[in-house]
Amino acid sequence: MLKGLIFDVDGVLMDSMPYHADAWVKAFEDAGIHITNMDIYEIEGSNHKSVVDIVFHKAGIEPKTSDYKTFLKRKRELFMQNNRSEPFKGMQTCLQALKGKYKLAVASGADRTIVNSLIDKFYPGIFEAIVSGEDVAHGKPNPEPYLTAAHKLGLGIEECMVIENAPLGIRSAKNAGMYCLAVPTYLPYEKLTDADMVLADHAELIAYLYKLL
Repeated sequence: MLKGLIFDVDGVLMDSMPYHADAWVKAFEDAGIHITNMDIYEIEGSNHKSVVDIVFHKAGIEPKTSDYKTFLKRKRELFMQNNRSEPFKGMQTCLQALKGKYKLAVASGADRTIVNSLIDKFYPGIFEAIVSGEDVAHGKPNPEPYLTAAHKLGLGIEECMVIENAPLGIRSAKNAGMYCLAVPTYLPYEKLTDADMVLADHAELIAYLYKLL
């Protein structure tokens, strides 16, 4: 029986990934490593340590231990300076309705400061559990983020459904043994087919969620 819904934040609740991508691109550019926004969209859901590992290794460089903290701080600064994220139309009202019937959580690869700032501003009082990229040892596609969220909700994996928009997040949910809905935002439908169901857009996602009431 479905008792809990676990949402990714960026690309599902918030139209925010362009600002994350811009911040990462600039942070790496300052260090002489050139990437594109699409490079970040392809690894969306990774926590900051995984992003640094992936980008450095792709550039043929081995990151130092200090690089993780340095890049996290710089990326966070750039994001907060330029952030103009907005919630997807209809999602706030939909989650207010769902809150009365289901336990709700978020599991994001972004750092705690950014996740909390977005949730506190746009979805206050909605979620019983918040898992950020800093709250787990292993980010998506490892199952730890979604398993941690389910544990915080006090639910079993069979009682939870995940709502995602990125390949690594979908793999994380499936690796955790959870049913996963996906909605394409920054990547095409074809990139999300590992999900149990791929919806056309946020309007279709919201219609699906209302049917759960």
